[in-house]
Amino acid sequence: MCGIAGKLNIKFNSISKLNQHLKLMNNLQAHRGPDGVAIWEHQKKYIGFGHTRLSIIDLITGDQPMSDKYGNTICFNGEIYNYLELKDELKNFYDFKTTSDTEVILAAYKKWGADCVNHLRGMFAFAIWDEKNRALFAARDRFGIKPFYYFLKKDNFYFASEAKTLLPFMDAIQTDLGALKDYFVFQFTLGEKTLFKGIKQLLPAHTLTIKNGKLAIKKYWEVNYALDWKHKKSYFQNKVRELLEDSVKVHLRSDVPIGAYLSGGIDSSLMATLARKFQPEGEIKAFNGKFSINKEYDESEYASEIAKKNKLNLFQIDIKSRDFVDNIRKIIYYLDYPVAGPGSFPQFMVSQLASKHLKVVLGGQGGDEVFGGYARYLLAYFEQCIKGAIDGTMHSGKYIITYESIIPNLVTLKEYKPLMQEFWSSGLFEERGKRYFKLINRANTFKDEINWQILEPYSPFETFKQIFWAKNVEKESYFDSMTHFDFKTLLPALLQVEDRMSMAHGLESRVPILDHPLIEFVATIPSNVKFENGQLKLLLKETFSDILPKKIVERKDKMGFPVPLSEWMKGDLLEFIKDIFSSKKAKERIYLNPKFDIGTLISEEGKFSRKLWGLLSLELWQQEFHDKENYYKNLIKSK
Repeated sequence: MCGIAGKLNIKFNSISKLNQHLKLMNNLQAHRGPDGVAIWEHQKKYIGFGHTRLSIIDLITGDQPMSDKYGNTICFNGEIYNYLELKDELKNFYDFKTTSDTEVILAAYKKWGADCVNHLRGMFAFAIWDEKNRALFAARDRFGIKPFYYFLKKDNFYFASEAKTLLPFMDAIQTDLGALKDYFVFQFTLGEKTLFKGIKQLLPAHTLTIKNGKLAIKKYWEVNYALDWKHKKSYFQNKVRELLEDSVKVHLRSDVPIGAYLSGGIDSSLMATLARKFQPEGEIKAFNGKFSINKEYDESEYASEIAKKNKLNLFQIDIKSRDFVDNIRKIIYYLDYPVAGPGSFPQFMVSQLASKHLKVVLGGQGGDEVFGGYARYLLAYFEQCIKGAIDGTMHSGKYIITYESIIPNLVTLKEYKPLMQEFWSSGLFEERGKRYFKLINRANTFKDEINWQILEPYSPFETFKQIFWAKNVEKESYFDSMTHFDFKTLLPALLQVEDRMSMAHGLESRVPILDHPLIEFVATIPSNVKFENGQLKLLLKETFSDILPKKIVERKDKMGFPVPLSEWMKGDLLEFIKDIFSSKKAKERIYLNPKFDIGTLISEEGKFSRKLWGLLSLELWQQEFHDKENYYKNLIKSK
């Protein structure tokens, strides 16, 4: 796990101050790799890589950037979990000098060229300089676990693991107004654009090639929902168990100890339980964060249950409002962008705790998007059941959950009454795409605070439709359309948080649920098996009910990582929040209406509303990067 960066002149002209630029990029990403810093420069100075290393595999000979005898040089961030199998497959083709997974990528590239990515199982972002073909080849893993940002300025191509690393080289730090519109709608951006105008992200499952002065991007993988109606539930359960257990096994490959996040939910509990199954001896450390402000925000009893059952050494942190004051600016800095809700705050705190004890943790990210864990899926389906009952179509088709069967599971929606009121306030029984967009559209909550006229005319809904109604998803399956949209958009946003909050502390977070053999198989499972009777994550729960406590499998109140921001902001944090919005610059943001009043917003904020979080993190992002534009420009001038 590392930080990667580089600069290439696409016309192969020597780059002035290349070494200094690479050093600066390494410095801005130093937190990602506390175990080593290195630079590689081409002898003709038209390309160079920077690398900061967190040593996990091959602690002695795995340093980067790494070159081979064929003239190929790589800088790589991530882990290739099938590197041992690939090394055995390639040993008669390639003369290995190290025991690292990095060199396995070099060997795979030498053997298969750009197709090497289809042989890799893991999380990765890397760039390879191909000396023979005078080409740069870069790739990002299938799910977007590891980041890759880039921009082209005149004839110079820049890339890095974090967008902030690129800021000193830009002519100006500006907000992309199309991306900002996405942010207000989803709290993340769609496609390759980012909130920094001019900086793009290489999308998950894509490669980037620069050759003969031309940049080309290509998708190399897609998940296809070709549903299997031939097999029974028991077949799917057995296969899911086999694939997930195999994934955890390979995710435990490491030359340093591995621990686990433990929230008390199904996904993290399952990862910790399987880790103990495959490492029956020795200590396994687990980490949990809680808010003791009241029982509603404290799920530590469930984490303790799993820790006790599996004999894990559980470390806990009681997170206070003071921690928010002390760390929120750091969090926005490390995030690069304001995205995906306030869960980044407790994740930062728990990662900080874990980093004091080890270098690698397992997490449960991906379970909700893959197996269907969000309450909004149930709410959306409930509306369809009512519609089907009225139209007399409730019992037709393979995809419909019946009105009768879904009723016992509606208790899951107990805490979502405000969302239900908003959802049913307009558009009832419209077509499914419009209804799901309404469920996830956070722009509805902003109303008069935003100056919508300054944003680009671009329509996030049109982009949404392209993903929601994608050709790789059978249109009859509402459940698959919903989970597919979240898998393609929300999940990468959450993975950004996962990466930044762990790497802020030099900690590697591994996510075994996001293993492509498992994901490809789950996509073939019909929704009436994954979502039978409207039970969230039913298949996962039933498959592993024999090893998970009944108390966790049957709980109906899991809400992710709830943060008591509303209570704090109306109490301990009131003046702190008001002060953030009190400056002249804060009051003159072009996206805010002049009549915007933070005091009114705080007083009206609901318990689990994200409106205040969305505006707060956006304002802190403006202060941290846009208002410090001269600081970033001076970094490059001083080099």
